[in-house]
Amino acid sequence: MRMKIALALVLLLQALPALAYIGPGSGISLLGGLWGVLVAIVLAVGAVLIWPIRYVFRRLKRKFGGAPASEAAESVEAERSTSRSE
Repeated sequence: MRMKIALALVLLLQALPALAYIGPGSGISLLGGLWGVLVAIVLAVGAVLIWPIRYVFRRLKRKFGGAPASEAAESVEAERSTSRSE
């Protein structure tokens, strides 16, 4: 049994050249995929970091003369309903 395992390991660990060509298109595709993942991570982290700042600005706007959230939501809903009926 040990002889079979040793033979299998020797055969599996023996590296032979593949003699295959990978063209430039696959490299560009790989870079494009990595770029997409990197952009997604940066946007996700940015959204998490910007959220508290947006929250503070909304609170300040409501406190110092901006329309309250309920009135703003009602006006947006009214605009939507009038645009749908036209």
